[in-house]
Amino acid sequence: MIRMYETIFIVQPELVDDELKGLTTKVQDVVATMKGDLRKLDDWGLRKLAYPIEKFNRGRYFYLRSDGDAAMIAELERRLRLDDKVIRYQTVKLEKETVAPAAAQPAAPEAAVAEEPAAAE
Repeated sequence: MIRMYETIFIVQPELVDDELKGLTTKVQDVVATMKGDLRKLDDWGLRKLAYPIEKFNRGRYFYLRSDGDAAMIAELERRLRLDDKVIRYQTVKLEKETVAPAAAQPAAPEAAVAEEPAAAE
């Protein structure tokens, strides 16, 4: 049964472009060989981690949105687990079509709204 999944994985921060391209190509190959449908693969860039993981304080985040079956996700997670460059990953099954949280709508400027009535007084 085809289901919607999103996977976020964190890789070591000091990887060069060739290593990042090889890793993303490997992820795309897993989805393609397991007859999945790759919807989106975004590089969210370097971010500070909430706590050190394997002595890393920063990591490069990647967002993967794909459609497929449980076997595809099992194989993808197996490959991510075996790759030393990947320090964390998590896959979530989506119930309905959603957008990426970081790439979603920008936050409304609530501070500007709160200042308007004060300025009128």
